[in-house]
Amino acid sequence: MPSLTSAAVVALVALLAPLVVRLTGLRVPEVVLQILLGIVIGPQVLGWARSDTPVAVLATVGLAFLLLLAGLEIDFDRLRGRVLRLTSTAFGLSFALAAAIGLALGAFGLVGSPLLIAVILSATSLGIVLPVLEDAGQVETPFGQVVVAGASIAEVVPVVLLSLLFSRDAVGVGSQLALLVAFLGLIAAVGLLIVGFERSSRISRALVALQNTAAEVRVRGAVALLMLFAALAAAFGLEAILGAFLAGATLKLLDRDRAMTHTQFHLKLRAVGFGAFIPFFFVSTGMTLDVRGLVESPSTLARVPIFLGAMLIARAVPAVLYAPLAERRGQLIAAGLLQATSLSIPVVAGAIGVQLGVIQPSNYVALVTAGLLSVVIFPLLALPRLGGDARRGDHAT
Repeated sequence: MPSLTSAAVVALVALLAPLVVRLTGLRVPEVVLQILLGIVIGPQVLGWARSDTPVAVLATVGLAFLLLLAGLEIDFDRLRGRVLRLTSTAFGLSFALAAAIGLALGAFGLVGSPLLIAVILSATSLGIVLPVLEDAGQVETPFGQVVVAGASIAEVVPVVLLSLLFSRDAVGVGSQLALLVAFLGLIAAVGLLIVGFERSSRISRALVALQNTAAEVRVRGAVALLMLFAALAAAFGLEAILGAFLAGATLKLLDRDRAMTHTQFHLKLRAVGFGAFIPFFFVSTGMTLDVRGLVESPSTLARVPIFLGAMLIARAVPAVLYAPLAERRGQLIAAGLLQATSLSIPVVAGAIGVQLGVIQPSNYVALVTAGLLSVVIFPLLALPRLGGDARRGDHAT
């Protein structure tokens, strides 16, 4: 049996992180502290833990759950009509800006893959945007809805582009596109099958009877769907993260629960994800970062503000298109800051780029550091402009 020492240390760090945030009043998302503590306990500082097989497996499951819960946060009811047109146009402008920045960075020899950098710069962390808007009482306003919709698109599209353009098993864009279409068709077929099961009164009664027992049948079903979609995505030559994300989106679309028969279902999934597995992903990310390379290399350190500024330009500028729905200029500034908040995609996409050899490890560290700074700085600057006050620090996606 492999040693669980490192896993135990990571679990203790995961336990301590939210307590430290709460007891000290730190105004940072807990995920930031998880990554920082991962650096401290990792091989480059104290050496108390390493990313061995148990930690790596748990971190992989954590990443899958992170993408599942991101898919669950998508509000498809808001992605329609004028809001969809406005946010789609804004994302198109954002990606064009990100591509231009990527090409400029490539021309100066700062990055090896301008396209991958463009995908990273065009992303937003919906899981951080939502609680900030909730704190400000803006989620249900027309302006809040367009910001949430824009963040949703900026989380969905980069995941699809990563799988389409940068899969480790990619054999060409045309082939990958055909595989993506086939994969989406299979996802739709599975969705129809689930709908068919849900219409069976016998199966529905069984689900209700078992959902709050030791069987936790709905949670098991969600985990089975997560693993199935992730495995199918890999089998199709796509990134497993796409399958994990689509598992969450499928659950969001199909499991509306209008009869209010299982109101705790999503809460239970969040408990499994954030309570058990997702911290392993973020702590292990800190453990594997080449922080010494960042500190000892002035050129690497200098790229952090460059990447942070690039995130801000690529995602904040398109917020001017939301002006028709904004009540005051401060809201537009807040929307731009929130849209520039991104951590999960820089971490995930950067790791893929390192594995593919299109991102240098030093650039990966600089990108993740810029992402860390974005989730610390931008929401704090945005919230006063929305009229709220920071009360939450435990959202991590």
